[in-house]
Amino acid sequence: MKKLLALCLAVLMTLSLAACSGNSGGEDKPAEEKTAVTVTVWSPQEDQSEDNGKWLQTMCEKFAAAHPEWEITFNYGVCSEGDAKTNVTTDPAAAADVYMYANDQIPDLLKAGALAELGGSVVETIKKNNSETTVNTVTYNGSVYGVPYMPNTWFMYYDKSVFTEDDVKSLEAMLEKGKVAFPLSNSWYIASFYVANGCTLFGPDGGDAASGLDFSGDKAVAVTDYLVDLVANPNFVDGDVSTGTDINAFFSGNWDYQKALDAFGDNIGVCAAPAYSLGQLKAFAGTKAVGVNPQTALYAEHPEIAVALAAYLGGTEAQQTHFDLREQLPTDNNVNVGNNAVAKAIVDTMSYASIVQPLQADMGNYWGPAESMGKELVAGTVTHANAAEKTEAMNAAMNSSVVQ
Repeated sequence: MKKLLALCLAVLMTLSLAACSGNSGGEDKPAEEKTAVTVTVWSPQEDQSEDNGKWLQTMCEKFAAAHPEWEITFNYGVCSEGDAKTNVTTDPAAAADVYMYANDQIPDLLKAGALAELGGSVVETIKKNNSETTVNTVTYNGSVYGVPYMPNTWFMYYDKSVFTEDDVKSLEAMLEKGKVAFPLSNSWYIASFYVANGCTLFGPDGGDAASGLDFSGDKAVAVTDYLVDLVANPNFVDGDVSTGTDINAFFSGNWDYQKALDAFGDNIGVCAAPAYSLGQLKAFAGTKAVGVNPQTALYAEHPEIAVALAAYLGGTEAQQTHFDLREQLPTDNNVNVGNNAVAKAIVDTMSYASIVQPLQADMGNYWGPAESMGKELVAGTVTHANAAEKTEAMNAAMNSSVVQ
């Protein structure tokens, strides 16, 4: 009985070893062939130049190394985020597989069928690593269409020898101590006062086209009344630091950092916009994002490769390298920006001091009436006596072609 049991065990071991070897002759199984593809990527020239560390090439090569299952050849093309709408939609099938674009181009890119919807773990990661406002900049009709990687908004520069950290939380406190410049006659900025007191652009999140622009009623008139007093304040200036040499604070974006440095020197301070008596000022916010083109041959055969690359180029590692090489400010909350005050100001702005600039066709109706209101306020033709009338006229003009 013992001999029989031993014989059975020996046979079972022999069969098991043969099964593990994959064949009876002891030859190795051929390795799986790699998927060979060519991926076309478009980005601004600055991200491909040797002077800036060839950010795009560096990140694409790292991506390829992380995916040995794909044999990728990269084809690089130059296209700024601002030009993406024109260059991609001209012939989507011949355009890049993956490209960078400005988020306000989403409706036009979708109309041309040149922007793929993202989903699954890619969207989960985007939502995990970015503020809600940032995520909303690439969300259209409830779907996500890009991976945000750079912010586009405004904040405040100030002179730390004039204002304390507590002062810059309140516009009224600042106006008691120094001159504050704000581009009130610029419609990209003036909305922040009205939004602070409950006015909305296409609903609370900018996604309801039928709601139109709500700059009406007591909430809006109260803001206009406030602005009448603001322009009369001797410490208020319509404009920015270029308006005068005695400006102690002004509102702009990262593009004006050098102006602020020239004006304030070692005393330069940077932070999100302050609150005022009617609420927190909220800037329009947008982003630059990485998109995937669903009309290319690569997407038709291997959409997973295009989507994975876009997610990587807009991910934490790529944004960190972007910041390290070019000091391009990130949207990803995990990027280490050190003591970069502008980066912190943008993070704060995107977190609590901004709203998404709506991606609605009728948004074009906002700019003219808002600019006119700002210019009339500065000129003094809007007064407390006619504030209600002027406000309702602005609201009517903004909604003149909105279908209810």
